[in-house]
Amino acid sequence: MLRLSQIKLPLDHPDDALEAAVLKKLHLEAADLSRFSIVKRSYDARKKDTITLVYIVDVETPKEKALLKRFRKDPHVVPAPDMTYHPVAEAPAGFTNRPVVIGMGPCGMFAGLMLAQMGFRPIILERGKAVRDRSVDTFGFWLKKTLNPESNAQFGEGGAGTFSDGKLYSQVSDPHHYGRKVLTELVNAGANPEILYINKPHIGTYRLVKIVQNMRAHIEALGGEIHFQTRVVDLEIDQGRVCGVRLENGDRIASDHVVLAVGHSARDTFEMLYHRRVYIEAKPFSIGFRIEHPQALIDRCRLGDRAGHPRLGSADYKLVHHCENGRTVYSFCMCPGGKVVAAASEPGRLVTNGMSEYARDESNANSAIVVGITPEADYPEGPLAGIALQRRLEEGAFALGGGTYEAPGQLVGDFLAGRPSTHFGEVLPSYKPGVRLGDLGESLPDYAIAAIREAIPAFDRQIHGFAMADAVLTGVETRTSSPIRIKRNEQFQSLNTAGLYPAGEGAGYAGGILSAGIDGIRVAEAVALSLVGDR
Repeated sequence: MLRLSQIKLPLDHPDDALEAAVLKKLHLEAADLSRFSIVKRSYDARKKDTITLVYIVDVETPKEKALLKRFRKDPHVVPAPDMTYHPVAEAPAGFTNRPVVIGMGPCGMFAGLMLAQMGFRPIILERGKAVRDRSVDTFGFWLKKTLNPESNAQFGEGGAGTFSDGKLYSQVSDPHHYGRKVLTELVNAGANPEILYINKPHIGTYRLVKIVQNMRAHIEALGGEIHFQTRVVDLEIDQGRVCGVRLENGDRIASDHVVLAVGHSARDTFEMLYHRRVYIEAKPFSIGFRIEHPQALIDRCRLGDRAGHPRLGSADYKLVHHCENGRTVYSFCMCPGGKVVAAASEPGRLVTNGMSEYARDESNANSAIVVGITPEADYPEGPLAGIALQRRLEEGAFALGGGTYEAPGQLVGDFLAGRPSTHFGEVLPSYKPGVRLGDLGESLPDYAIAAIREAIPAFDRQIHGFAMADAVLTGVETRTSSPIRIKRNEQFQSLNTAGLYPAGEGAGYAGGILSAGIDGIRVAEAVALSLVGDR
């Protein structure tokens, strides 16, 4: 198989143009082209009047050897890598030492799936509810302001990513093509096959629900067990090795291989691990607001007259500004045609997130605009100090919003001028249960407010209209990533607790669905190899 890259075609090219471009590039006759498949499709919009589609394709031809020799100096014609997933181990017949996976978000789900596919019949423990029941609770919170601390946008089957658009792109190094395995399993569970090749693929929140259910059914069909509303409250550790878990109902499950995939909001679990002296350290994360603009404004600025073209979809953006005070402000988790959502998981605390449906056809674009912070400069008090800072900011936002889970908000023009907002303009906020206008200047530390006030006009120079006076800021965004890292060794086990496998976003090793799924696969392989080696 050959891999061809940098195949550029006009935005409106006919369906047969790609095959013709492949034949032309390789100087092949149609009879010599056995088949080809799209590996990736992206677009180049640097010249808005001539937006082009850019393809990477894999080509099967009987003339492969001769073509590789002919194009040996062309970096855009190379042997295609083997992206097939190959399991690293297989459980022997009658194997009884079942691993435990804590958490059924993307990382725990893929760890459990890989272990099940290798025959190890994992036991998966999820503190929240199954995804459909969880959806009822989450939407109920958005509409009725009734928070269930164990079933919400953070906790429950599918993890936080279920209510954050279902973005499936990542910048992690992936030499073993684990990302392809993640995407393939999602397609097998019902996702649109286009996620295998389009640039920045996403599934959409509502479609994820059925996909997550199908993946659960696959794990169970392979002998795995999944227990919902089952919160782990303690680890059993004997002479530096985990030997079991204790549940909230008092039950015990024995296991000397425990995958910890709890997500970035499992603060009570982090506190338990700290008191159990599992090695934890504070890590950097970011804080800020959600910003909303008309999606049409973003489309025009990024795509010009081709805005709305079906091959382009709703436009996104990625922005970074380095401030005079030494801080960095950047856009995060941009949701085209989406909405801002309530993502609280603790009573009396308020935090925002963003999500989109598959169509990305809501009127507003939203993104987090956040400031990077570090333990050394901003919360040096200890491993859990970042959690304490998050909680203080979320409590402050809850109070600013009136103590009813309405979020504090401010128009961009007023925020930049340092005056409270009193009424909405052209942009109406999408956040439910609602937004209470006022002054966000007191909702974050002074250095963060100063940095964001400097960054927004700078972003306006890249996207004209970004600093529009009627754009809406909604506070606060505090859970961009985990505030801790549970460090692990080369065998993916905790530095000081053998048999404990910290994994995914909560442990500080992922950020988003795809990277969390990749980390789940890597950890599952480490568990499988250890289990086979321990026989």
